[in-house]
Amino acid sequence: MFPIHDDTERIHGRPYVNYSLIAINVIVFVWEIIVTGYFSDELAVAEIFSKYGAIPRSVLNGDLLSILTSMFMHGGIAHIIGNMVFLFVFGDNIEDRFGHIKYLLIYLAWGAAAAIIHSIFAVSAGGGMIPAVGASGAISGVMGAYLVMFPRAKIFTVIIAFFITTVRIPALAYIPFWFILQVIFGLIDPFGGVAYLAHIGGFVAGLGAGYAWKLFLSGKNITNPLFKTDSQIIRKQRPKIEESIPQASPEVIEGPNFYEIIAEIHGVSDATDINASFDPDTGNVRIIARGSRNYNMLAKLPTTAGKPTVEYIHYLNGIARIRLTK
Repeated sequence: MFPIHDDTERIHGRPYVNYSLIAINVIVFVWEIIVTGYFSDELAVAEIFSKYGAIPRSVLNGDLLSILTSMFMHGGIAHIIGNMVFLFVFGDNIEDRFGHIKYLLIYLAWGAAAAIIHSIFAVSAGGGMIPAVGASGAISGVMGAYLVMFPRAKIFTVIIAFFITTVRIPALAYIPFWFILQVIFGLIDPFGGVAYLAHIGGFVAGLGAGYAWKLFLSGKNITNPLFKTDSQIIRKQRPKIEESIPQASPEVIEGPNFYEIIAEIHGVSDATDINASFDPDTGNVRIIARGSRNYNMLAKLPTTAGKPTVEYIHYLNGIARIRLTK
């Protein structure tokens, strides 16, 4: 399975940091090709990997610079193409949520966490002098954070077996499946040429950062507070759902095999803050959104609607698009 792109829309413009990371990786790889004669000079390959790769024993002895340099090196064309495609598909939305500077710093932190976890295992297994290279650990962190922040996203994926086809796979299925494969391969061949422990460590670090962002940085649990000082105590009051009135009633659009509801919703961080459910008794779709403003609204479907199901929810610039299949 090879991801092509996702359906998560960016809000804050182009992901310049993600583009720059991809460009730096490609430039470094071109340099590797020149120096090693497209990896045909084994002595040159060993020399640059030993000099710029993350040697586990050295990492645990405090060689942090090698962690940074190793994150931009790759061992072959398939290695870099695979990593850069995953970074292109998943990294832009993480940068969109964290912001440029925080994304760069936490990307490097995920790579460092992955390298340290791999180094601990490698030293304990007797491979402490084998250098590790690649951006996989940091990109695994990107995927862990993506799973938390965009669980409802669809990943457009190429499947190559006895045939070639494209499918849309929910992130909630695609990314855990990928992670399970890393665990299985790590158990089957822990001493092979792939640092699966780095993938696992980076992914877990990304999950933690994603949850921290959701809890403390996204504004999901932060309202527009009314602060009242009483004996130097500040109390924050959360508005009730019924006190937040939407600016306009939702608009319902009927297609050949779907309904789409357009609702104006402000004060939420992303589509994960919005929930929609169809009530077959009333024929209404109830839309609940929680953020700095809370919403509880109804959208009336035609009487011939039957029992539609919510396929996905998009949110961009204050507009929620809720797609239901007939």
